[in-house]
Amino acid sequence: MTFPVSAALGRALDALGHHTPTPVQQAAIPAILDGRDVWASAQTGSGKTYAFVLPILDRLSAREREVRALILVPTRELALQIADVVAHLGTPLKLCIAVGGASINPQMMALRGGADLVVATPGRLLDLVEKNALRLSSVEVLVLDEADRLLSLGFADELARVLALLPVRRQNLLFSATFPPAVQKLAADLLHDPIRIDIDPSAARADIAQRAIEVDADRRTMLLRHLLEAHAWSRVLVFVATRHAADHVASKLVRAGIAAAPLHGELSQGARTQTLEDFKEERLRVLVATDLAARGLDIVQLPAVVNYDLPRSPTDYVHRIGRTGRAGETGVAISFVTAESHDHFRLIEKRNHLALPRERLEGFEPVKLDVPRSDPNGGIKGKRMSKKDKLRARDNSR
Repeated sequence: MTFPVSAALGRALDALGHHTPTPVQQAAIPAILDGRDVWASAQTGSGKTYAFVLPILDRLSAREREVRALILVPTRELALQIADVVAHLGTPLKLCIAVGGASINPQMMALRGGADLVVATPGRLLDLVEKNALRLSSVEVLVLDEADRLLSLGFADELARVLALLPVRRQNLLFSATFPPAVQKLAADLLHDPIRIDIDPSAARADIAQRAIEVDADRRTMLLRHLLEAHAWSRVLVFVATRHAADHVASKLVRAGIAAAPLHGELSQGARTQTLEDFKEERLRVLVATDLAARGLDIVQLPAVVNYDLPRSPTDYVHRIGRTGRAGETGVAISFVTAESHDHFRLIEKRNHLALPRERLEGFEPVKLDVPRSDPNGGIKGKRMSKKDKLRARDNSR
């Protein structure tokens, strides 16, 4: 089966080595070309970006440089990655990126001649609208990439303000690996007679060897160093809970002679972009990141992911481990389970239909895990997002 797009896009895809559409692309592209709303849930690494970018580029032709397609994303990194995909397809459409973490003036200058397609984080998009740098009254297609994150409480206010600026009659496309129950009603209310696409995630997870290692919290860095030595992974993405933890763990690894760096929302956009580039080009062996790196980022042939801290949300576990084992590659995802996080990991397993054996490595056997724990909430905060979590989500969007 070939891609149902124009000859020019087909040639660009061939040059990039994309010859056969993935299941989500097979299902989504014809529906989008027919003008249908689409609600697509497919595993990480399944080709969702091409599934909505290709039909948008195929449908739109350069006209009066009005914004006719808007792609909203939760993080700056994902916006830049989508823009890179568009650039490699060689479209004549004018694309503008609207993300925080960088001066707004160059983005305003880029918009002076108009744009056909805008890829944006909600916060910076609203900044540009308030400065009269762009109008959204001509938008024909709205894409929410990592839609569950954009529909969550952390982005609710900003998303509502953006939607109020858009035409009522438009095509809506929602893409994500997960759609937890808390956002499904919001998604349904946004769409009109949508095509539902649900790609079974089990095939992708089969390419990821998931492990759970019990360890005391204060020995996690030592265990991480041991795993790096034992497995000789070329690169490892390590997830932590806070910016402070990212700086702290990366600093410890550097002092041990391991090429490592932190990635979090407090870094400038230039620093974040350079750090990701260094990691992708294997100038860094370990990237210690907050959940900023859990969504959408495509790091080719990443052999391992380590949950140094467990994700707050069971849904985010799926996004984190999906950074490895992408596009037919194999990978390993290791979670450190401490006395404090033991109940929460059980909840993660329950919500994701998992039952992982607990491992104890020689020399790192925990001494605190045998303390009885009976937290009925699984060691996790209530369902309502805390003020701190809302601010963290908003920080990543600006």
